[in-house]
Amino acid sequence: MSGCGVFLRRAAAARACRALVSLTASRRPLRTSPQSRAFAKQLCLGKIEKNGVFPFPEVSQDELNEINQLVKPVEKFFMEEVDSRKIDREGKIPDDTLEKLKSLGLFGVQVPEEYGGLGLSHTMYMRLGEAVSLDASITVTLAAHQAIGLKGIILVGTEEQKARYLPKLASGEHIAAFCLTEPGSVCGGSDAASIQTRATLSEDKKHYILNGCKVQITNGGLASVFTVFARTEVADSDGTVNDKITAFIVERDFGGITNGIPEDKLGIRGSNTCEVHFENTKVPVENVLGEVGGGFKLAMNILDSGRFSMGSMVAAMIKKLIELTAEYACTRKQFNRKLSEFGLIQEKFALMAQKAYVMESMAYVTAGMLDQPGLPDCSIEAAMVKVFSSEGAWQCVSEALQILGGSGYTKDYPYERMLRDTGTLLLFDGTNEILRLFIALTGLQHAGCILTARMNELKRGNVAVVMETVGRRLQDSLGQTVDLGLTGDLGLVHPSLGDSATKLEQNVYFFGRTVEALLLRFGKSIVEEQLVLKRVASVLINMYGMAAVLSRASRAIRIGLRDHDYEVLLANMFCVEAYFQNLFSLSQLHKNAPENLDKQTKKIAQQIREKRAYICAHPLDRMS
Repeated sequence: MSGCGVFLRRAAAARACRALVSLTASRRPLRTSPQSRAFAKQLCLGKIEKNGVFPFPEVSQDELNEINQLVKPVEKFFMEEVDSRKIDREGKIPDDTLEKLKSLGLFGVQVPEEYGGLGLSHTMYMRLGEAVSLDASITVTLAAHQAIGLKGIILVGTEEQKARYLPKLASGEHIAAFCLTEPGSVCGGSDAASIQTRATLSEDKKHYILNGCKVQITNGGLASVFTVFARTEVADSDGTVNDKITAFIVERDFGGITNGIPEDKLGIRGSNTCEVHFENTKVPVENVLGEVGGGFKLAMNILDSGRFSMGSMVAAMIKKLIELTAEYACTRKQFNRKLSEFGLIQEKFALMAQKAYVMESMAYVTAGMLDQPGLPDCSIEAAMVKVFSSEGAWQCVSEALQILGGSGYTKDYPYERMLRDTGTLLLFDGTNEILRLFIALTGLQHAGCILTARMNELKRGNVAVVMETVGRRLQDSLGQTVDLGLTGDLGLVHPSLGDSATKLEQNVYFFGRTVEALLLRFGKSIVEEQLVLKRVASVLINMYGMAAVLSRASRAIRIGLRDHDYEVLLANMFCVEAYFQNLFSLSQLHKNAPENLDKQTKKIAQQIREKRAYICAHPLDRMS
């Protein structure tokens, strides 16, 4: 395959040039703003942390040239040689396709170069992932291998572990799997602390004996190397022994490992998903990954680090979907008019374009943050990208099927497969319900730590603090002008986006006030208020999306990108919609707000829980 040869020659040449420039392990830091405090957490304080988001992250021209060279042969391969319909029908990625993926270097995209990988930054990894996203089963297989399967070795592995495992994982000679989910907790990372697989230290203290079952493991039947999480006994400093989760690097060759038959799934049918069983598997103590007892934190870090890329991959899929549906709508006629001339069809195209633009903007802002020195905590931002992108994908594919009509529901076309594949995204890397709770609680915890002293003074009736609070609320009620530095002469947002920037500033300011009120009202019990937390998360996601599109569209104008006026149009459209959604959500968070129907929701749910059925009588029933 000529594309592979071109790719390998260019990649080798690029690596040789870089070796002359730098011998450091962490390569290609992005030319972004200085490391900043987490953006999303600051929103909970009613502040906009501009560094990292404004201005929009940039890559150097050399990096851009290199990634474009890497992308071309991958796109060519997927367009010309990958038969997604066959993969879906047979429920398996052909062996020759896997071999070509390996020859393209796609199994080692983020593995450091000194271990045989491409060592791409988060931004460049995401750009390459857009090409891979043309087939969902392959995307999932590669993501399970490197975004979570081998990620722990990169994050916390010893030099010996990296040298032993990463080269063969980077080449694809060995495939990795991430073994976390168990039969009693089928939501994967959503309830990682409930796992029961156990690793017992041998009497000679040279091995751990691993026993347990993992379910729904992507690459479970293909993998030679597993990152496995199991309970171990850990002695605390006071001498007490407790069960804690520890991570292990487990080779299939260690023995005692079997896997079930591949699951017959609704979507991503070509990816290998199965149970993996460990029976008295002897794992050398040298294969503990990270600290003994530190497995839970590592599992969460791995999952957090893998979520950000969904935005660009889904956006690439939606762009392809727009091309296909636009071609159909511009040629198909109803009532002697092309479908594309009808307002309701045009609305669907605008929705798809807007969703793609927002999720792509959020994803690349997050990648830029992750590429800053020191690997800042972007767990909330990555989770927000995942929630917005997965739900946007499901919505866009559903709308596309409405455009296509009956054709969208036949297996002769790819649309029904895309619908099945995108449904899986809502569950990946933790369900969206769990991630919303994570987003809200992490942000509120940060705000609580900062505001604790002030809230304690309010509860004690400190006159000065009370009067300050009353004064602020009075100013708010009189329509205080909010200026958080996005607009004006020194603003970072282009004047053509000024109204949208003002809307974001207003949302952020009043969100900070609402967060403070919620913490005062609920205290620690807010962890049980899931309907409240859902609204907090929804506002945060919207505000992050608003900030991302304002930053990106401002950059497009300033550097003169083609069609930047359409970027302004999309950004302004999203910001207006998100602004009013946020206002409604914030009003629902007020105590005794008439817009809040939580009590009614819980009452209806309680009846269903008790009866385990729909409650109301049939409309044709009569009293006898």
